[in-house]
Amino acid sequence: MTADSETGTVHAQADTLELVLCAVDEPLAEAWRSATRPNVRVHRGSVLDVDAQAVVSPANSYGWMRGGIDAVYARSFPRVEESVRSAVLAYHGGELPVGEALIVPTGARTPAWLISAPTMREPATVLPPDTVHPYLAARAVFRLWRDGVFDDGAPIRMGVRTVAMPGLGTGVGGVSPQTCARQVAAAWDEVFGA
Repeated sequence: MTADSETGTVHAQADTLELVLCAVDEPLAEAWRSATRPNVRVHRGSVLDVDAQAVVSPANSYGWMRGGIDAVYARSFPRVEESVRSAVLAYHGGELPVGEALIVPTGARTPAWLISAPTMREPATVLPPDTVHPYLAARAVFRLWRDGVFDDGAPIRMGVRTVAMPGLGTGVGGVSPQTCARQVAAAWDEVFGA
């Protein structure tokens, strides 16, 4: 842990946390390998196969979980879409902007938490080639993980030591694996230091 002397805020160092970049296909796995850092590793397989306390949902701003990995989460955790949509409504007026993230319980033992970080405003949107949405979504996840608190005030970083992350925008959004990996790595470096 480190403390910011000006604000007194305690931050988790990246060496106490683990990010697992998940890919079911080889092009994304290969791209993820270029994004590895200390405490960032690649898992070739489903995000749900990782022993993690939280998984990342690269959802849309309204919390609909009907396609891609979000549909897998909705099937695996039957009440999670309702939890995400309720949190989006309660804390963000019904629309969680790209660049923001929130955490909700999955109702499962493992992973216990789902971090929703939109990569697109509307469901099923193909993102432009020059998009920065994977970077914004990843940065939101990492900031929430580092600085966020649960409803009871406990730091998220203390209850979530490992996060499993699928490709951000690489499915329906059409973002290339290389662009996604480069942007996620940049977000990690910004939040946790290179």
